[in-house]
Amino acid sequence: MSASTTDSTHPTRPLSPPDHGLITYTHWIYALHSLSVITALLSGASVAGRFVFGLPSIIAVIMNYARRSEAHGSFLESHFRWQIRTFWIALLALAITLLISAPLILVVGLGAVTAWVGFSLISLWVIYRVARGWLALQAARALPQPEPTT
Repeated sequence: MSASTTDSTHPTRPLSPPDHGLITYTHWIYALHSLSVITALLSGASVAGRFVFGLPSIIAVIMNYARRSEAHGSFLESHFRWQIRTFWIALLALAITLLISAPLILVVGLGAVTAWVGFSLISLWVIYRVARGWLALQAARALPQPEPTT
């Protein structure tokens, strides 16, 4: 069986074919996330900050939640999880970076460096996740997902 017909986390479990309209919808979500990234790169803003707080990505994550149940059982389910996790993990990583950097600014001025390094690493991770996800969607492949904890 090809990767598009089996679940990448459970290769023996077949996936149902998704609706073509839902595939297009998922492309739009990646396009919105990409728009946030491109806008940040062109404006000199933080990619991580623009990804989490930019209107295109906020609209994209709302779109994910609005139709997530329709993707259940298809390879698109992994894309919806991937996109939602990318958004929330980026937000959490930004918050942690700011919590670490803020006191360091007051103490030794080192906080500006830790914030810059943290935002840069988060930005690279976001670009990677958007690109990898969209390329997998183009190839009609499921994305790897973390194992559920029991």
